[in-house]
Amino acid sequence: MTNRDLNISPSERSYLRELARKQAGYAQLPIMRQRTALWYAHNALKANRPVIVMEMGTFERDMLPAPRCTSPAAIEIERSLLRPIVSHEEIDDDKVVPDHFTVYWRIHLDEFGVEIPTDRGVDQEGRMVGYHWQHPIRTLREDFHILRPAAFRVDREGTLAWKAFVEEVLGDILPVQVKNNSLNWHAALCAKTVRLMSLEKMMLAMLDEPDELHALMRYLRDNVLAYAKWQEQEGLLALNNANDYAGAGSYGFTTELPTERYKRTGQVTTHDLWLNLNSQETVSISPRMYGEYVFPYYRDLAEPFGLVYYGCCEPVHTIWKDYVSKLPHLRKVSVSAWCNEEYMGEALQGAGVIYSRKPSPNYVGVGVSFDAEGFRAHIARTLKAAQGCSLEIIFRDIYALSGDRTKPGQAVRITRELIEKLW
Repeated sequence: MTNRDLNISPSERSYLRELARKQAGYAQLPIMRQRTALWYAHNALKANRPVIVMEMGTFERDMLPAPRCTSPAAIEIERSLLRPIVSHEEIDDDKVVPDHFTVYWRIHLDEFGVEIPTDRGVDQEGRMVGYHWQHPIRTLREDFHILRPAAFRVDREGTLAWKAFVEEVLGDILPVQVKNNSLNWHAALCAKTVRLMSLEKMMLAMLDEPDELHALMRYLRDNVLAYAKWQEQEGLLALNNANDYAGAGSYGFTTELPTERYKRTGQVTTHDLWLNLNSQETVSISPRMYGEYVFPYYRDLAEPFGLVYYGCCEPVHTIWKDYVSKLPHLRKVSVSAWCNEEYMGEALQGAGVIYSRKPSPNYVGVGVSFDAEGFRAHIARTLKAAQGCSLEIIFRDIYALSGDRTKPGQAVRITRELIEKLW
Protein backbone atom coordinates (compact mmCIF):
# COMPACT_ATOMS: atom_id res chain seq x y z
CA MET A 1 0.00 0.00 0.00
CA THR A 2 1.35 3.44 -0.92
CA ASN A 3 0.78 6.72 0.84
CA ARG A 4 -1.64 7.62 -1.96
CA ASP A 5 -4.00 4.98 -0.54
CA LEU A 6 -4.26 6.66 2.87
CA ASN A 7 -7.88 7.71 2.79
CA ILE A 8 -11.05 6.20 4.19
CA SER A 9 -14.72 7.14 4.23
CA PRO A 10 -16.52 8.55 7.29
CA SER A 11 -18.51 5.31 7.67
CA GLU A 12 -15.31 3.24 7.57
CA ARG A 13 -13.74 5.49 10.17
CA SER A 14 -16.75 5.09 12.46
CA TYR A 15 -16.71 1.29 12.10
CA LEU A 16 -12.95 1.05 12.73
CA ARG A 17 -13.27 3.12 15.89
CA GLU A 18 -16.04 0.80 17.03
CA LEU A 19 -13.72 -2.19 16.55
CA ALA A 20 -10.88 -0.38 18.31
CA ARG A 21 -13.09 0.28 21.32
CA LYS A 22 -14.03 -3.40 21.42
CA GLN A 23 -10.36 -4.49 21.30
CA ALA A 24 -9.43 -1.94 23.96
CA GLY A 25 -12.24 -3.23 26.18
CA TYR A 26 -11.12 -6.84 25.84
CA ALA A 27 -7.51 -5.82 26.54
CA GLN A 28 -8.59 -4.39 29.91
CA LEU A 29 -10.44 -7.49 31.09
CA PRO A 30 -9.11 -9.04 34.33
CA ILE A 31 -8.46 -12.32 32.46
CA MET A 32 -5.91 -10.53 30.28
CA ARG A 33 -3.96 -9.42 33.35
CA GLN A 34 -4.10 -12.99 34.63
CA ARG A 35 -2.87 -14.38 31.31
CA THR A 36 -0.07 -11.84 31.16
CA ALA A 37 1.10 -12.91 34.62
CA LEU A 38 0.84 -16.55 33.57
CA TRP A 39 3.03 -15.94 30.50
CA TYR A 40 5.71 -14.16 32.52
CA ALA A 41 5.77 -17.00 35.03
CA HIS A 42 5.74 -19.60 32.27
CA ASN A 43 8.68 -18.16 30.37
CA ALA A 44 10.58 -17.97 33.67
CA LEU A 45 9.89 -21.73 34.15
CA LYS A 46 7.67 -21.00 37.17
CA ALA A 47 4.07 -21.38 35.92
CA ASN A 48 1.64 -23.65 37.71
CA ARG A 49 -0.04 -24.78 34.50
CA PRO A 50 0.69 -24.98 30.75
CA VAL A 51 -0.29 -22.17 28.40
CA ILE A 52 -2.40 -22.79 25.29
CA VAL A 53 -2.13 -21.01 21.94
CA MET A 54 -4.35 -21.56 18.91
CA GLU A 55 -2.60 -19.84 16.01
CA MET A 56 -5.40 -18.55 13.79
CA GLY A 57 -3.48 -17.03 10.89
CA THR A 58 -3.53 -20.10 8.66
CA PHE A 59 -7.30 -20.57 8.92
CA GLU A 60 -8.49 -17.01 9.49
CA ARG A 61 -10.26 -17.16 6.13
CA ASP A 62 -12.72 -19.51 7.85
CA MET A 63 -13.03 -17.32 10.95
CA LEU A 64 -12.98 -13.64 10.01
CA PRO A 65 -16.11 -12.07 8.54
CA ALA A 66 -15.99 -10.62 5.05
CA PRO A 67 -14.56 -7.08 5.11
CA ARG A 68 -17.10 -4.34 5.66
CA CYS A 69 -14.59 -1.75 4.52
CA THR A 70 -13.71 -1.18 0.87
CA SER A 71 -10.67 1.11 0.81
CA PRO A 72 -7.27 -0.65 1.08
CA ALA A 73 -6.17 1.29 4.18
CA ALA A 74 -9.43 0.64 6.02
CA ILE A 75 -9.39 -3.07 5.15
CA GLU A 76 -5.86 -3.44 6.52
CA ILE A 77 -6.82 -1.79 9.81
CA GLU A 78 -10.08 -3.75 9.97
CA ARG A 79 -8.35 -7.12 9.60
CA SER A 80 -5.74 -6.21 12.19
CA LEU A 81 -8.45 -5.31 14.70
CA LEU A 82 -10.66 -8.30 13.96
CA ARG A 83 -7.94 -10.90 14.52
CA PRO A 84 -7.62 -10.53 18.31
CA ILE A 85 -11.33 -9.81 18.69
CA VAL A 86 -12.51 -12.95 16.88
CA SER A 87 -9.81 -15.08 18.49
CA HIS A 88 -10.91 -13.97 21.97
CA GLU A 89 -14.63 -14.30 21.29
CA GLU A 90 -14.59 -17.67 19.54
CA ILE A 91 -11.37 -19.46 20.54
CA ASP A 92 -10.46 -17.97 23.92
CA ASP A 93 -7.00 -19.47 24.30
CA ASP A 94 -4.23 -17.90 26.39
CA LYS A 95 -3.26 -15.24 23.88
CA VAL A 96 -3.43 -11.76 25.40
CA VAL A 97 -5.50 -9.20 23.49
CA PRO A 98 -3.12 -6.29 22.77
CA ASP A 99 -3.80 -2.94 24.43
CA HIS A 100 -2.28 -1.16 21.41
CA PHE A 101 -2.26 -1.22 17.61
CA THR A 102 1.00 -2.25 15.95
CA VAL A 103 2.48 -1.04 12.69
CA TYR A 104 5.73 -2.51 11.42
CA TRP A 105 8.81 -0.97 9.90
CA ARG A 106 8.67 -1.25 6.12
CA ILE A 107 12.03 -2.87 5.47
CA HIS A 108 13.05 -3.95 1.98
CA LEU A 109 15.57 -6.77 1.63
CA ASP A 110 17.46 -7.94 -1.44
CA GLU A 111 18.69 -11.11 0.17
CA PHE A 112 20.80 -12.79 -2.49
CA GLY A 113 21.31 -10.27 -5.28
CA VAL A 114 19.49 -12.63 -7.63
CA GLU A 115 15.81 -13.08 -8.47
CA ILE A 116 14.00 -16.30 -7.52
CA PRO A 117 10.83 -16.43 -9.65
CA THR A 118 7.95 -18.26 -8.00
CA ASP A 119 5.17 -20.22 -9.69
CA ARG A 120 2.02 -20.30 -7.54
CA GLY A 121 -0.98 -22.61 -7.59
CA VAL A 122 -4.47 -21.84 -6.33
CA ASP A 123 -7.46 -24.01 -5.51
CA GLN A 124 -11.02 -23.59 -6.79
CA GLU A 125 -11.72 -21.02 -4.07
CA GLY A 126 -8.75 -18.89 -5.05
CA ARG A 127 -6.56 -19.84 -2.09
CA MET A 128 -2.85 -20.29 -2.70
CA VAL A 129 -2.18 -23.95 -1.98
CA GLY A 130 1.26 -24.48 -3.46
CA TYR A 131 4.21 -22.90 -5.12
CA HIS A 132 7.43 -23.78 -6.91
CA TRP A 133 10.64 -21.79 -6.90
CA GLN A 134 12.73 -21.47 -10.04
CA HIS A 135 15.99 -22.16 -8.26
CA PRO A 136 18.90 -20.03 -9.52
CA ILE A 137 21.65 -22.44 -8.43
CA ARG A 138 22.18 -25.59 -10.50
CA THR A 139 25.38 -26.63 -8.73
CA LEU A 140 27.33 -24.66 -6.17
CA ARG A 141 30.57 -25.01 -8.09
CA GLU A 142 29.00 -23.47 -11.19
CA ASP A 143 26.71 -20.85 -9.70
CA PHE A 144 27.81 -19.78 -6.23
CA HIS A 145 29.47 -16.73 -7.79
CA ILE A 146 26.10 -15.20 -8.74
CA LEU A 147 25.20 -14.57 -5.08
CA ARG A 148 25.81 -11.15 -3.58
CA PRO A 149 25.82 -9.88 0.01
CA ALA A 150 22.35 -8.92 1.17
CA ALA A 151 21.28 -5.31 0.63
CA PHE A 152 18.62 -3.57 2.68
CA ARG A 153 16.79 -0.28 3.05
CA VAL A 154 13.98 1.08 5.18
CA ASP A 155 11.06 3.22 4.10
CA ARG A 156 10.96 5.48 7.14
CA GLU A 157 8.70 8.03 5.48
CA GLY A 158 6.14 5.42 4.47
CA THR A 159 6.20 3.69 7.86
CA LEU A 160 5.75 6.91 9.83
CA ALA A 161 3.05 8.16 7.45
CA TRP A 162 1.11 4.94 8.00
CA LYS A 163 1.59 5.24 11.76
CA ALA A 164 0.32 8.83 11.71
CA PHE A 165 -2.67 7.81 9.60
CA VAL A 166 -3.66 5.01 11.98
CA GLU A 167 -3.18 7.32 14.96
CA GLU A 168 -5.51 9.87 13.42
CA VAL A 169 -8.18 7.19 12.96
CA LEU A 170 -8.01 5.42 16.32
CA GLY A 171 -4.96 6.56 18.31
CA ASP A 172 -7.09 8.12 21.06
CA ILE A 173 -8.58 4.65 21.68
CA LEU A 174 -5.57 2.35 21.06
CA PRO A 175 -2.00 3.71 21.23
CA VAL A 176 -0.10 3.01 18.01
CA GLN A 177 3.34 1.40 18.31
CA VAL A 178 6.00 0.85 15.65
CA LYS A 179 7.57 -2.59 15.94
CA ASN A 180 9.72 -4.86 13.80
CA ASN A 181 8.71 -8.35 12.64
CA SER A 182 11.33 -8.71 9.91
CA LEU A 183 13.43 -11.18 11.92
CA ASN A 184 10.54 -13.38 13.11
CA TRP A 185 11.27 -16.17 10.61
CA HIS A 186 14.38 -14.80 8.97
CA ALA A 187 17.10 -16.96 10.54
CA ALA A 188 16.08 -20.33 9.05
CA LEU A 189 19.20 -20.91 6.95
CA CYS A 190 18.14 -24.26 5.52
CA ALA A 191 14.91 -22.80 4.16
CA LYS A 192 17.01 -20.23 2.31
CA THR A 193 19.25 -23.00 0.94
CA VAL A 194 16.22 -24.81 -0.48
CA ARG A 195 14.97 -21.60 -2.12
CA LEU A 196 18.31 -21.19 -3.83
CA MET A 197 19.02 -24.74 -4.99
CA SER A 198 16.10 -27.11 -4.12
CA LEU A 199 15.89 -29.71 -1.38
CA GLU A 200 17.25 -32.50 -3.56
CA LYS A 201 20.32 -30.52 -4.60
CA MET A 202 20.98 -29.43 -1.03
CA MET A 203 21.02 -33.09 0.02
CA LEU A 204 23.30 -34.08 -2.85
CA ALA A 205 25.65 -31.20 -2.11
CA MET A 206 26.38 -32.70 1.30
CA LEU A 207 27.99 -35.59 -0.60
CA ASP A 208 29.17 -34.02 -3.86
CA GLU A 209 30.07 -30.45 -2.86
CA PRO A 210 30.73 -30.40 0.88
CA ASP A 211 33.17 -27.50 0.88
CA GLU A 212 30.91 -25.42 -1.32
CA LEU A 213 27.90 -26.16 0.89
CA HIS A 214 29.82 -24.97 3.92
CA ALA A 215 30.68 -21.81 1.99
CA LEU A 216 26.97 -21.30 1.23
CA MET A 217 26.02 -21.76 4.89
CA ARG A 218 28.67 -19.24 5.93
CA TYR A 219 27.33 -16.80 3.34
CA LEU A 220 23.75 -17.22 4.60
CA ARG A 221 24.79 -16.92 8.26
CA ASP A 222 26.75 -13.76 7.53
CA ASN A 223 23.81 -12.27 5.60
CA VAL A 224 21.47 -12.80 8.56
CA LEU A 225 23.93 -11.33 11.05
CA ALA A 226 24.65 -8.36 8.76
CA TYR A 227 20.91 -7.72 8.37
CA ALA A 228 20.44 -7.72 12.15
CA LYS A 229 23.51 -5.51 12.70
CA TRP A 230 22.28 -3.00 10.10
CA GLN A 231 18.90 -2.81 11.85
CA GLU A 232 20.68 -2.34 15.15
CA GLN A 233 22.73 0.55 13.77
CA GLU A 234 19.69 2.12 12.12
CA GLY A 235 17.66 1.99 15.34
CA LEU A 236 15.08 -0.35 13.77
CA LEU A 237 15.20 -3.23 16.23
CA ALA A 238 12.28 -3.34 18.66
CA LEU A 239 12.01 -5.28 21.90
CA ASN A 240 10.01 -8.53 21.71
CA ASN A 241 9.95 -9.35 25.42
CA ALA A 242 6.26 -8.67 26.09
CA ASN A 243 3.09 -9.50 24.11
CA ASP A 244 5.24 -10.20 21.05
CA TYR A 245 5.55 -13.15 18.70
CA ALA A 246 8.73 -14.94 19.76
CA GLY A 247 9.16 -18.37 18.22
CA ALA A 248 6.92 -20.69 16.28
CA GLY A 249 3.59 -19.62 17.74
CA SER A 250 4.90 -18.62 21.16
CA TYR A 251 5.11 -15.28 22.95
CA GLY A 252 8.01 -13.42 24.48
CA PHE A 253 6.83 -12.22 27.90
CA THR A 254 9.98 -12.12 30.04
CA THR A 255 11.74 -9.93 32.59
CA GLU A 256 15.11 -11.45 31.61
CA LEU A 257 15.18 -9.15 28.59
CA PRO A 258 16.21 -6.48 27.80
CA THR A 259 19.79 -6.33 29.05
CA GLU A 260 21.24 -3.87 31.52
CA ARG A 261 23.01 -2.18 28.62
CA TYR A 262 19.67 -1.35 27.04
CA LYS A 263 18.42 0.04 30.35
CA ARG A 264 21.44 2.38 30.41
CA THR A 265 21.51 3.42 26.76
CA GLY A 266 18.01 2.83 25.36
CA GLN A 267 19.54 1.19 22.26
CA VAL A 268 18.07 -2.17 21.29
CA THR A 269 20.66 -4.74 20.21
CA THR A 270 20.29 -8.41 19.31
CA HIS A 271 21.25 -9.28 22.90
CA ASP A 272 17.89 -7.81 23.97
CA LEU A 273 15.80 -10.03 21.68
CA TRP A 274 14.34 -13.48 21.27
CA LEU A 275 15.52 -15.36 18.15
CA ASN A 276 13.47 -17.98 16.31
CA LEU A 277 15.43 -20.83 14.64
CA ASN A 278 14.38 -23.99 12.83
CA SER A 279 15.71 -26.50 10.32
CA GLN A 280 12.65 -28.30 8.98
CA GLU A 281 14.33 -29.04 5.66
CA THR A 282 16.96 -31.38 7.18
CA VAL A 283 14.66 -34.00 8.71
CA SER A 284 15.98 -36.64 6.29
CA ILE A 285 19.66 -36.34 7.11
CA SER A 286 21.51 -38.10 9.91
CA PRO A 287 22.28 -36.42 13.23
CA ARG A 288 25.97 -36.46 12.32
CA MET A 289 25.33 -34.61 9.05
CA TYR A 290 23.12 -32.12 10.90
CA GLY A 291 26.01 -31.58 13.27
CA GLU A 292 28.39 -30.99 10.40
CA TYR A 293 26.36 -28.86 7.99
CA VAL A 294 23.74 -27.09 10.09
CA PHE A 295 24.44 -26.84 13.79
CA PRO A 296 27.66 -24.75 13.69
CA TYR A 297 25.92 -21.98 11.76
CA TYR A 298 22.81 -22.01 13.95
CA ARG A 299 25.04 -21.84 17.02
CA ASP A 300 26.67 -18.74 15.55
CA LEU A 301 23.27 -17.15 14.96
CA ALA A 302 22.07 -17.90 18.48
CA GLU A 303 25.13 -16.50 20.23
CA PRO A 304 24.42 -12.75 19.88
CA PHE A 305 20.73 -13.01 20.86
CA GLY A 306 19.19 -12.91 24.30
CA LEU A 307 16.88 -15.96 24.27
CA VAL A 308 16.30 -18.62 21.63
CA TYR A 309 13.28 -20.61 20.46
CA TYR A 310 14.28 -23.63 18.37
CA GLY A 311 12.18 -25.73 16.01
CA CYS A 312 8.92 -25.84 14.15
CA CYS A 313 7.47 -29.01 12.56
CA GLU A 314 10.70 -31.00 12.50
CA PRO A 315 11.29 -33.74 15.11
CA VAL A 316 14.23 -32.84 17.35
CA HIS A 317 14.67 -35.93 19.51
CA THR A 318 17.48 -37.40 17.37
CA ILE A 319 19.52 -34.17 17.44
CA TRP A 320 18.64 -32.94 20.92
CA LYS A 321 21.42 -34.39 23.07
CA ASP A 322 24.45 -33.71 20.90
CA TYR A 323 23.36 -30.51 19.19
CA VAL A 324 20.16 -28.57 19.89
CA SER A 325 20.59 -28.78 23.67
CA LYS A 326 23.93 -27.02 23.25
CA LEU A 327 22.55 -23.92 21.51
CA PRO A 328 23.43 -20.73 23.41
CA HIS A 329 20.56 -19.05 25.30
CA LEU A 330 18.05 -21.80 24.45
CA ARG A 331 14.77 -21.36 26.33
CA LYS A 332 12.14 -23.20 24.23
CA VAL A 333 12.23 -26.19 21.92
CA SER A 334 9.43 -27.30 19.60
CA VAL A 335 8.16 -30.83 20.22
CA SER A 336 6.23 -31.41 17.03
CA ALA A 337 3.67 -34.03 16.05
CA TRP A 338 6.51 -36.07 14.55
CA CYS A 339 8.70 -35.91 17.64
CA ASN A 340 9.17 -38.56 20.33
CA GLU A 341 7.19 -36.91 23.13
CA GLU A 342 8.28 -39.25 25.87
CA TYR A 343 11.98 -38.91 25.07
CA MET A 344 11.75 -35.11 25.08
CA GLY A 345 9.75 -35.12 28.30
CA GLU A 346 12.55 -36.99 30.07
CA ALA A 347 15.24 -34.87 28.41
CA LEU A 348 13.69 -31.54 29.37
CA GLN A 349 13.06 -32.23 33.05
CA GLY A 350 15.36 -29.86 34.89
CA ALA A 351 16.94 -28.66 31.63
CA GLY A 352 15.72 -25.06 31.91
CA VAL A 353 14.10 -25.37 28.48
CA ILE A 354 10.36 -25.17 27.81
CA TYR A 355 8.57 -28.12 26.18
CA SER A 356 6.77 -26.33 23.32
CA ARG A 357 4.34 -28.95 22.09
CA LYS A 358 2.77 -28.78 18.62
CA PRO A 359 -0.15 -31.24 18.55
CA SER A 360 -1.18 -32.83 15.27
CA PRO A 361 -3.20 -30.29 13.27
CA ASN A 362 -5.35 -33.07 11.81
CA TYR A 363 -7.85 -33.13 14.67
CA VAL A 364 -8.92 -29.54 14.05
CA GLY A 365 -8.01 -29.11 10.39
CA VAL A 366 -9.07 -32.36 8.70
CA GLY A 367 -12.60 -33.72 8.35
CA VAL A 368 -16.03 -32.24 8.79
CA SER A 369 -16.59 -33.61 12.30
CA PHE A 370 -14.35 -33.12 15.33
CA ASP A 371 -12.98 -36.37 16.79
CA ALA A 372 -13.20 -35.30 20.42
CA GLU A 373 -12.23 -38.67 21.88
CA GLY A 374 -9.21 -39.09 19.64
CA PHE A 375 -8.19 -35.53 20.42
CA ARG A 376 -8.51 -36.14 24.17
CA ALA A 377 -6.21 -39.14 23.96
CA HIS A 378 -3.73 -37.15 21.89
CA ILE A 379 -3.52 -34.29 24.41
CA ALA A 380 -3.55 -36.63 27.41
CA ARG A 381 -0.46 -38.33 26.03
CA THR A 382 1.31 -34.97 25.86
CA LEU A 383 0.33 -34.07 29.42
CA LYS A 384 1.69 -37.38 30.64
CA ALA A 385 4.92 -37.13 28.63
CA ALA A 386 5.64 -33.57 29.79
CA GLN A 387 5.10 -34.09 33.51
CA GLY A 388 7.87 -32.29 35.39
CA CYS A 389 8.48 -29.89 32.47
CA SER A 390 7.37 -26.36 31.72
CA LEU A 391 4.81 -26.96 28.97
CA GLU A 392 3.14 -24.85 26.33
CA ILE A 393 0.67 -26.32 23.83
CA ILE A 394 0.63 -24.48 20.50
CA PHE A 395 -1.79 -25.43 17.73
CA ARG A 396 -0.31 -24.49 14.36
CA ASP A 397 -0.54 -25.34 10.65
CA ILE A 398 -4.30 -25.76 10.61
CA TYR A 399 -5.26 -24.62 7.13
CA ALA A 400 -9.03 -25.19 6.93
CA LEU A 401 -11.93 -25.94 9.25
CA SER A 402 -14.13 -27.85 6.78
CA GLY A 403 -17.12 -25.68 7.56
CA ASP A 404 -17.03 -26.00 11.36
CA ARG A 405 -15.60 -22.83 12.90
CA THR A 406 -16.29 -24.16 16.41
CA LYS A 407 -13.49 -26.76 16.25
CA PRO A 408 -10.65 -24.48 17.42
CA GLY A 409 -12.66 -23.36 20.45
CA GLN A 410 -13.63 -26.95 21.24
CA ALA A 411 -9.98 -27.99 21.10
CA VAL A 412 -8.98 -25.23 23.53
CA ARG A 413 -11.77 -26.06 25.97
CA ILE A 414 -10.95 -29.77 25.98
CA THR A 415 -7.26 -29.03 26.45
CA ARG A 416 -8.08 -26.82 29.45
CA GLU A 417 -10.28 -29.54 30.94
CA LEU A 418 -7.53 -32.12 30.57
CA ILE A 419 -4.93 -29.79 32.11
CA GLU A 420 -7.24 -29.26 35.08
CA LYS A 421 -7.69 -33.01 35.44
CA LEU A 422 -4.26 -34.41 34.61
CA TRP A 423 -1.63 -31.76 35.23
